[in-house]
Amino acid sequence: MSGTGDPQPPAGATSLGARRRRRGLRITAWVAAGVVLLGAGGAGYLYFRLNGNIHSVDIDSALGADRPVKLGNGSMDILVLGSDSRSGANRGYGHDSGTARSDTAMIVHLAKGHKKASVVSIPRDTLINRPLCAKPGGGTAPAVRQAMFNSAYEVGGPVCAVKTVESMTGLRMDHYVEVDFTGFKDLVNALGGVPLTTTAAINDSKSHLTLAAGTHTLDGDQALGLVRTRHGVADGSDLGRIQLQQAFLKALMDRIAGVGVLTSPSKLFSVADTATSAVTTDTGLGSVGRLMGLAQSVRSLKSGHIHMVTLPVRYDPADRNRVQPIEAKAAMVWAALRADKPIPAAAVQGSAADRVDAGKVVGPSDTPSPPARR
Repeated sequence: MSGTGDPQPPAGATSLGARRRRRGLRITAWVAAGVVLLGAGGAGYLYFRLNGNIHSVDIDSALGADRPVKLGNGSMDILVLGSDSRSGANRGYGHDSGTARSDTAMIVHLAKGHKKASVVSIPRDTLINRPLCAKPGGGTAPAVRQAMFNSAYEVGGPVCAVKTVESMTGLRMDHYVEVDFTGFKDLVNALGGVPLTTTAAINDSKSHLTLAAGTHTLDGDQALGLVRTRHGVADGSDLGRIQLQQAFLKALMDRIAGVGVLTSPSKLFSVADTATSAVTTDTGLGSVGRLMGLAQSVRSLKSGHIHMVTLPVRYDPADRNRVQPIEAKAAMVWAALRADKPIPAAAVQGSAADRVDAGKVVGPSDTPSPPARR
């Protein structure tokens, strides 16, 4: 923004030069931050440190050529999973059964130009036809009809999760990003917390979350409790939890946009170090340069330009703890994404998720974001 007394362009005029100067300043700021942080001699250390944090999986090689074709118009589809592993640093979140499942699953469709996005959450208890999958330790897991969606990750890891999603949707997943409990919590803390407002009290002993109605800045533990809670809001179902996750994701995006890490090189490194340690990606995103390229491509994407829906489902008549896709409506969702078009409202009307209003419990903070802790 121009300061007081700065000359202003004529109303309605397009200032290409101004846009170029702003873009140039952003690029300069990133470079300057890296240089100030460790000095010219430390730039190589910074790059290799962050690069070494990233764990990646070669999904393309594992799946081969028998996959949906890429859209090819600049749009992008990314499978984002939250892992519920209780091993290692995550053992405090429950019994370690020796396996992990995809506790949270979202397909993020970045429209051409990456200024708008659609996000489709897949309930973990959705009954799907799981394809034949290779097991990470060798051997294969047979194809199964009416398997729970999150069992794909359990039996075959990221590769099977991607293969299952592609089989369901007919969409090629261009990339894969996975975050576990501890990584998610650490990222929220590195950002100095995430402000949001709750319109009702939330009390869930299972997710260790107690929040009064009002405005809060959630730390990592509270944020993790919010995206895991299901018994403290609405009907206590996974569909309600998904709506909380979607609301929190928008608040998280607003926090990242407003945290101002470029004004603090140490904050920039802290956030980058935490973020790269928190994720597992496909090899196509498995470097600092590639992750930075993705981040730059969505720099104009605002939370208000993200349309979030839940896969249209009905409760399974045989087991109310399971849901089934409403095939005709799900087909409308996937067809819209394959055509790089917005998801029509009719696609989600009548879904079981349409009758859950947990998302109304959480909204953006009405107060300015507090400064990030340094």
